[in-house]
Amino acid sequence: MPTVSGYLTKLGYKSGKWQSRFFVLDDTALRYYTEQNGQLKGEILVSTITSAEAVKPGCQVAPDASTTAPKKPVGPFCLKITTQVKGTRTFYFLASSKEEQLKWIKALLPNKEDGKGDRPSCPYATSINGAPLADPQYALRAGVRGPLLLQDWQLVEKHTQFNRERIPERIVHAKGSGAFGTFTVTQDLSKFTKAKFLNEVGKKTEVFIRFSTVAGELGAADAERDVRGVAMKFYTEEGNWDLVGNNTPVFFIRDPSLFPDFIHTQKRDPRTNMRSNEAAWKFWSEHPESLHQVTILMSDRGIPTGYRFMNAYGSHTYSFINKDDERFYVKFHFKTQQGHKHYTNAEAAKVVGGDRESSQRDLYEAIELGDFPRWKCYVQVMTEDEAGACPFDPFDLTKVWPHSMYPLHELGFLELNRNPDNYFAEVEQAAFAPKNTVPGLGHSPDPMLQMRIFSYMDAQNYRLGINHNQLPVNRARCPIFCPQYRSGHMSLGEIKDANFNPDAKVNSMLEPPLKLEGDAFRPVPKNPDDYTQPGNLFRLFDQDQRNRLFNNIADAMEGVSKEVMEKQIEHFSRCDPAYGAGVRDAIQRRSK
Repeated sequence: MPTVSGYLTKLGYKSGKWQSRFFVLDDTALRYYTEQNGQLKGEILVSTITSAEAVKPGCQVAPDASTTAPKKPVGPFCLKITTQVKGTRTFYFLASSKEEQLKWIKALLPNKEDGKGDRPSCPYATSINGAPLADPQYALRAGVRGPLLLQDWQLVEKHTQFNRERIPERIVHAKGSGAFGTFTVTQDLSKFTKAKFLNEVGKKTEVFIRFSTVAGELGAADAERDVRGVAMKFYTEEGNWDLVGNNTPVFFIRDPSLFPDFIHTQKRDPRTNMRSNEAAWKFWSEHPESLHQVTILMSDRGIPTGYRFMNAYGSHTYSFINKDDERFYVKFHFKTQQGHKHYTNAEAAKVVGGDRESSQRDLYEAIELGDFPRWKCYVQVMTEDEAGACPFDPFDLTKVWPHSMYPLHELGFLELNRNPDNYFAEVEQAAFAPKNTVPGLGHSPDPMLQMRIFSYMDAQNYRLGINHNQLPVNRARCPIFCPQYRSGHMSLGEIKDANFNPDAKVNSMLEPPLKLEGDAFRPVPKNPDDYTQPGNLFRLFDQDQRNRLFNNIADAMEGVSKEVMEKQIEHFSRCDPAYGAGVRDAIQRRSK
């Protein structure tokens, strides 16, 4: 490790006073000195550093060894160092600039087992086993003009690794961005849930979030008209909780049997290898339950300028379970605190022409500059009795719960404040599965969610392998004892001394009985009313918003057959006559 040195302002460990000290970090340890008459004296050793991170300006901190010193707000460029010498100790320092702060954080990060820290730097090239390479730029040959030799293992190793750099991309949500952060509880909702990470106002939980477009491949542009996926992983003290959703509160379909068919209409045609407007609109015209989502997609919110400027929703109906074993059905809402910003079709085309990674760039650079994005979290709550008496199916993913009937309850806020160190390891290999719940949180009879409980896990087993949950970004932060994962492809050997599950049981994961009714068959929804809610949404738009909606739909219908157009316009008209008329007029103006 190269030597790093410089002046930092240190918060006195006992005194609580800010004092300038000269720090030196080398291969052996971190030391700091007091300057007296131009000389450095009084060496103090700070060793066994376990973490180093930035502290947001304004946060209240206090000296670690004092129980009486008042907390003080820190200024810009503060960093926090945690050590494990005679117990856990915390130190706070002020750097002179953002660059100086990042320099020290990078230098201080240890080579931790979870892979987050930096390895000691190496001035020469090595093989994967750490041995130095003879010459990494030239292959082993029989003479100057002779053939290659198969015994050149370093050449073979380099190319075999290169040939295997890619793993299967996600079928949907292939192009994405991710960041780490914290979830902070702001309101006590313990009457609804016994989840420990939600049981105290002010409690913080580490999170990782992956944003994505849905239809595009890994190389697709960010600024395309598409739904955005939002998958969240909460590293709670009782296990990981995964919440999967979108930037819209509804989806195109309500029955999972249609999901592969729908996605195929958004992907490339098997014959032309091009996307097909005909296929997309033909599917939508045959499934009017898609109208609500189509209206959102074709509205102003169809192309967010970046992930920071959009809401996120759990979309599905989930459940809370409290300490009295009462079940409440809930929907999650995350409201952006950065405001909503969107591109028109013309603006997006210009952005794509200059930057295909516009959303990735915006998120990454904002976090690097300390402009941490936030979302306020709310939940809608419905009792089991209310669900039974609800005038619409509360488990229908194409429907929203009216706020007038089921108001929002504030829960907390989400802040993203750390970029991944390695995109492939921490974003591409991030795996989310709705099966991952913790005590106090559960599922619902939502059929789309029920299918995703299985399909998300199955997709990640295919993409990443059966032991993908042992990867650092997916690994739970709490103790794990799961004997079925003791071996298998790429096991990290974390499960030890176990062949079977112990007798000890934790009743907190037991859920109250779920009331069921009816015979087992393939039901066709009776009078699902797929027109009222999208019509209500349309009537909320002002005239300028409606005009942009009409034009966006007309653009998206380019090349679509007249039969499909007429069928879709009929659906729009059933939502609101002005909706269908506006779309028809926009299409006719384009055909002239």
